[in-house]
Amino acid sequence: MSTPVLSRPARGKLIAGVCAGLGRRFGVSANVVRLLFVLSCLLPGPQFIVYVVLWIVLPKDTGGSAGGYGR
Repeated sequence: MSTPVLSRPARGKLIAGVCAGLGRRFGVSANVVRLLFVLSCLLPGPQFIVYVVLWIVLPKDTGGSAGGYGR
């Protein structure tokens, strides 16, 4: 079994698909990644800037399947 590629899925995303892509890549729920992101934003740091950079840098998922997410 191969490791999923880090990309932004076309389905199962809320804003840009960054959290859904990270969740798929690391095998956790996208909602867990979203919750961790929101909680981390309560602390000072570059979290929002990192999210925007990932939004720009991560490619969109061109595979026909969303890997089971967003159904």
